[in-house]
Amino acid sequence: MAGHSTHEKYHEPIEWEGSLTIGELLARQLFGTDGIRGVAGEPPLDHHTAHALGYALGSWACQHRPSAAETPEVVIGMDTRESGPWLAEQVAGGLARAGVNARFAGIITTPGVAYLTRTGSYVAGVMISASHNPYYDNGLKVISHSGYKLPDATELELEKLMADWLGTGQPAEPRPLEADPALDNLYTDYLAGTVSGAFPLRIVVDCANGSAARVAPHLFKRLGCEVDWLGTLPDGRNINLNCGSLHLEHVQKRVLETRADLGIAFDGDADRALFVAGSGRIVDGDAVLFLAGNSLKRKGRLNGNVVVATVMSNLGLEKALESEGIQMLRTPVGDKYVLEEMIRRGAVLGGEQSGHVIFSEYATTGDGILTSLRVLEIIRDSESSLDDLADRIKTFPQKLVNVRVKHKRPLAELESVQAEIQAAEDEFAGSGRVVVRFSGTEPLARVMIEAGSQEQVDKWTGRIAEAIRAELGSAN
Repeated sequence: MAGHSTHEKYHEPIEWEGSLTIGELLARQLFGTDGIRGVAGEPPLDHHTAHALGYALGSWACQHRPSAAETPEVVIGMDTRESGPWLAEQVAGGLARAGVNARFAGIITTPGVAYLTRTGSYVAGVMISASHNPYYDNGLKVISHSGYKLPDATELELEKLMADWLGTGQPAEPRPLEADPALDNLYTDYLAGTVSGAFPLRIVVDCANGSAARVAPHLFKRLGCEVDWLGTLPDGRNINLNCGSLHLEHVQKRVLETRADLGIAFDGDADRALFVAGSGRIVDGDAVLFLAGNSLKRKGRLNGNVVVATVMSNLGLEKALESEGIQMLRTPVGDKYVLEEMIRRGAVLGGEQSGHVIFSEYATTGDGILTSLRVLEIIRDSESSLDDLADRIKTFPQKLVNVRVKHKRPLAELESVQAEIQAAEDEFAGSGRVVVRFSGTEPLARVMIEAGSQEQVDKWTGRIAEAIRAELGSAN
C-alpha cells in the first residue's frame, strides 16, 4: 500500500436499522460521536438537560420493553469526576419520572457499564464520563442492551423527547442513588475469568485517578502480580491530571527506578491502555495490535487473519502483520469506524494507536483493563519481555503537520497538491505513506507522512504543506 489521500474510500459505512439521512444527522443538537459532552453544570450538561435525558431514555425504554408487565431498568455508572454524582441523580430522576428504575454501579469503567448492560436485564446503560478530558468536563453516553452505542436514529428520537420535556418547564428533581457493589464485582469477576494461572511479574500501574482506581486494584490482586500503584487517589478534580495514559513520563520513570517488567497506564474511564516496557520505551496501541494479532493467529482464533486499524496506524504495523500472514484493514480515525469494520468483516481484533483496542471475543468496546490482561498473558506465555516482543515491529518515522487554510476544496481538485502526493508516493515505492485530509471541525488540512527516513518525512510534509498553502491560502 503506497499511500492514501482523503478522497479514497476505505469502506462503506454500516447501514444501521433506522439510519438517518444527512439532514437528520445535521439536525441533532446534543449527541456527538461519543454521547453528550460539555462542561459540567453548563448546557448541555446542566441539571435540566441531564434530567431530560433520563426522562427521554425512560420514555423510549417503556415503548420498547418486552412486556408491558415489566418495569424497565437502566444501569448507570460514572468515573471519578466531582460532577458525576449529581449528574447520575438527575438522570435517575428523569428515568423515575418516566416510570423506569435505575441501578447504580457507582464508579466503574465505560466498558464495565457496557458489559453490565449487555449481560443484565437492562434496556440500556448510561456512563457518565468525559474519558481523557479534564475534571470540569463530563459526558452522558448511552449504551444499548447490545453493548454498543445507540443507533443515530434512536439518538435523534431521544433528542426530540428531551426537547418536549424541557419545553414543559417542569423542575428537575434528582433521585438519590446508592451504589450497588455487586455490579462492580460482576464486571471484575468477568475480567478475572478471561485469564487463568498466576502472573509473576513486577508492574507499575497508573489508574489516572479515574475509574480504574476502583476496579484495577481488586482485579490485579487476584493475578499474583507485584504492583506499584500510581493515580489511585481520586479527589474529584485530579482525574487525568498529570497522570494516566496522557502522561506516560511518570510510568516510565517509575518503571526504570524500580526495574519493573513493564508499566500500564489507563485513561479516565479506562477504555484505553498504553504500556511502557522495562527499558522505558512506550508500547502503543499499534504494538498491542501486532502482539495480540500474532498470538490469536497462532491459536487459530484470528478470524479471517484480519486486524482492523485506522489510517493513522504506523506502516510498521502493517508490514509486521503482513510478515505473519495477517491482513491489516484501515478505516478513518475513530474507534466507531474500527468497530463498524470489525462487525462488517467478522474481525475479532481492531484498535487505534491511542490504545483503544477491541477484542470482540470478550467485549463490545475498547477496554483498557481487558487489554492489559491480554498483554500480560502474552508476555507470560511467550516467556519474553515486552521489549523483546515489541522489537519485532519496525516503526517508521512519522510526522503530522496541520496547515491552517482560508477555505476548503476537494483535494482531487488541487492539482499541485496531487502532484506532490504522487511524487512522494513514487519515491516511497511502497515503503512510505501519505495521508492528507481536512479536519471536520477546524479550518485545517492535516498532512501525515511516514517514510523510511526522517529526512524523507521532513521533506515531503514540507512540500505538500506548502502546496496546500499555495492553493488554499494560509489563515493566520
